[in-house]
Amino acid sequence: MERIEVLKTYKLFIGGQFPRSESGRYYQVLGKKGQAVANVCLSSRKDFKNAVVAARAAFNGWSERKAFNRSQILYRMAEMLEGRKAELVNEMGLMGTSKLSAEKEVMLSVDRLVYYAGWCDKFQQVFSSVNPVASSHYNFSVPEPMGVVAIIAPEENPLLGLISSIAPVIAGGNTCVILASNLKALCAITFAELLATSDLPAGVVNILTGSTEELHGHFASHMDVNAVVYCGNNKAQLKCMQENCASNVKRFSHWNTDILNETSEDPYKILALQEIKTTWHPIENIGISGAKY
Repeated sequence: MERIEVLKTYKLFIGGQFPRSESGRYYQVLGKKGQAVANVCLSSRKDFKNAVVAARAAFNGWSERKAFNRSQILYRMAEMLEGRKAELVNEMGLMGTSKLSAEKEVMLSVDRLVYYAGWCDKFQQVFSSVNPVASSHYNFSVPEPMGVVAIIAPEENPLLGLISSIAPVIAGGNTCVILASNLKALCAITFAELLATSDLPAGVVNILTGSTEELHGHFASHMDVNAVVYCGNNKAQLKCMQENCASNVKRFSHWNTDILNETSEDPYKILALQEIKTTWHPIENIGISGAKY
C-alpha cells in the first residue's frame, strides 16, 4: 500500500509556548509543484491579543537587561541558526526557493543577527548626547526602549525578512509580536523552535502566522502596542495602518523591503524604536573653602 505522508503542523509561538490558534483554523503551505507540504495555524485577532499580553509581561525584564547581555543572547541566536542551516535550506526548498538562494538567505540571516548583536551595547553611546544649556545644569539625552512593537514581516525572503525585522527591535530592549510571511511560513516557526531553546526569555519575541489582510488593522489599532513596523508593499494596508496609528498616537515605521542589500543593516532602525529621555542635573559649585553652594 502507498504510504500517506503525515504533514507537520506548524504552531504559533506565544510567550515561549507553541499553542494552536484559538480559532482552530489552519491553512496549507504549498510547494513548488502545488503539493501541500505542511499545515500552518491561521492566527486570529485573539491570538494577536494573547501575544501582546505576553510581550508586555516580558518587557520590563528584557529592557532592564544589561546591553552586553542582550548582545550575548543575539549572538547565541546566530550560533544556533548556524547549527540548523541545513534544515532551513531544506524547508525553503520545499517552498520553492532554489538551493543557492536558500543557502545565501540563511547565511545572511546569521550575519544579520551578529551585526545587531554588535550594536546592542554601542547604539546608546552613538545616539545619546550632552546638550548645551544656558544655566548651571548638565543636560543629558539618552535613548530608551519604547515597549511592545507589532511587526508585519516581508512576504518574500521569509527567514531573512523575519530576522531583519526582529533583530533591531529586540537589540534596543523592546519586545515584539511579528506576523510572518503568509505563503512561506515554515522557516518562521522553525526559527521559533530555535528561540525556545536559546537564552532568549519567553515573550520577548512572539511569532504569528496567518493573513496580513485579516490582521494588519488590529496591529495598528491595539492600544497596548507602542509602535508598528510594516515591511510590506500593499498601499491600501499601508494607508490603513498609518491612519490607525495616527488615531491613537502610535509610532509607525515603513521599512525598506530590499533586505538582501547590506544597506538594510542600519543602527537607525534601532533608534526608530527608542524614546529619548532627557535628564537635567544641577552643577554643584565648590568654593575655595571646599564648601558646596
